[in-house]
Amino acid sequence: MTDTSGAAAEETPKKRSVVPILIGAVLAVVLGGGGYFAVNSGMILASKPAEPEEKATGPDVTFVPIDPLVVSLGGVTAGRHLRFQAQLEVPGDAVRDVTDLMPRVTDVLNGYLRAVDMAMLEQPAALIQLRAQMLRRVRMVVGEDKVRDLLVMEFVLN
Repeated sequence: MTDTSGAAAEETPKKRSVVPILIGAVLAVVLGGGGYFAVNSGMILASKPAEPEEKATGPDVTFVPIDPLVVSLGGVTAGRHLRFQAQLEVPGDAVRDVTDLMPRVTDVLNGYLRAVDMAMLEQPAALIQLRAQMLRRVRMVVGEDKVRDLLVMEFVLN
């Protein structure tokens, strides 16, 4: 009799294990990511030590107050008044220029607010529209780069 079990065992190849390949792939990804982080953060191969970032101090801004205005609203709404007070946000180096032109700013705002229709003043979004229009007019008087914003401090209809 012939031994067939030994011949069959020699003909089937041994199965190779996949575990070492998976371990190698995982290690390659982990080590590659760690190396990228180390180089990118400056832990290794940095030309000079990383300096702490400077703290931002904020823009050089000054607020210039506009004298309070009381504007009489004529026409059908005779006897009604608008009390208005605001401040201009101005770069630090333009404060003197804006202060010197404040009488013109007051005149422009007074003229504009007198011309505004009472129906517009009573709308919910009126303050946003009025603020944009007043800022545009102030910039025309003072200069586009001299005023950053107009902040409304008081807006009361009596």
